[in-house]
Amino acid sequence: ERRCALETSEEAIVSLETLTAAIRDIPDFPKPGIMFKDISPILQDGALFAEVIDIIGGRYENQQIDSIVVIDARGFIFGSALAYKLGCGISLVRKQGKLPWKTHSVSYDLEYGSAAVEIHVDAVSDGDRVLIVDDLLATGGTAKAGVDLIEKIGACIIALEFVIELSFLNGRDKLNDYTVNSLIAVRD
Repeated sequence: ERRCALETSEEAIVSLETLTAAIRDIPDFPKPGIMFKDISPILQDGALFAEVIDIIGGRYENQQIDSIVVIDARGFIFGSALAYKLGCGISLVRKQGKLPWKTHSVSYDLEYGSAAVEIHVDAVSDGDRVLIVDDLLATGGTAKAGVDLIEKIGACIIALEFVIELSFLNGRDKLNDYTVNSLIAVRD
């Protein structure tokens, strides 16, 4: 089943408010007009980081996830901790040219130009149950490229998980066929 319902408790809601407050806004980074959402304070606070992993991991404790597919680079941080919690491995989706062995590659459009991401051909297997994890969902281009890579291999995508979603950029629209969860939605 591709759809998973999000269950929240009052404890999780309080924690999400704390997580939201911990995100640091950095104006004009990496270029003028961009408000960068810095997750470093969450990573630096062991209790907050553990809360993120516990909330996301709690959704999948009984889902028999075979692999967590993590997107370069901050997805590696959250996905590694989730893999440990769920007792599965991780598979890396990296920018083109960063993986040392045979890869599948997918190109996607950016605001000005294009980019490509890759995954090792043996990162996951046909029929594997995978969870895709990244720190941020913005326009959805990188996430959709990750989905395309996994579909190319034939694995089953259980859901996509993000810590933050910039919902005003409508990235979720590129992922309509999948369950997409984010802990924190930024509306403007």
